[in-house]
Amino acid sequence: MSVDTTAGRTAVDPGRAALRAFAGRAPAPASPARATALHSGGVAAAALLALVGIGALLREPVLIPPIAASAAIVYGVPALPLAQPRSVVAGHLLCAAVGYLGLALLGDAPWVAALAAGVAVGVMTLARTPHSPAAATTVVVVLQAPDPVRFVPLLAGAAVLLVLAGMAASRARRGAVRYPVYWW
Repeated sequence: MSVDTTAGRTAVDPGRAALRAFAGRAPAPASPARATALHSGGVAAAALLALVGIGALLREPVLIPPIAASAAIVYGVPALPLAQPRSVVAGHLLCAAVGYLGLALLGDAPWVAALAAGVAVGVMTLARTPHSPAAATTVVVVLQAPDPVRFVPLLAGAAVLLVLAGMAASRARRGAVRYPVYWW
């Protein structure tokens, strides 16, 4: 706050008010937030770089957008149901199956990708495997039509690698939230 001496009243600094409004009501990060952020970001980068290397060796798309989003959930908020192994692995595999079904029945048009992603969200909900980044896997399958014989094992391996790296990361840092909270 600043004091307006000409009118004798208290005025709010507009810049500070805007900053406060931008901050919202989200809770402040815990004091070791910087160490947690560096740890989570480092693990995510290492896992994604490993996946890029594997994809380059196999000459297959690595699914960086959906897998990177999965990494953000697994390493950033490991206690959420969306981050648990059941949701990460089964969510991506179910969404790939929905994508291949949409591709086979309706083709590779963007509207098919959108429709299939919506159906995939419903399938994940019914299967109790909520993992929002997996819906992007559906879109990738419909629009890129990768060979399922090579793509599905790469996808499964990528999801399992994220889970294993999350497990290792939670045990490597003292005081970190243990991951996973549950497996299945």
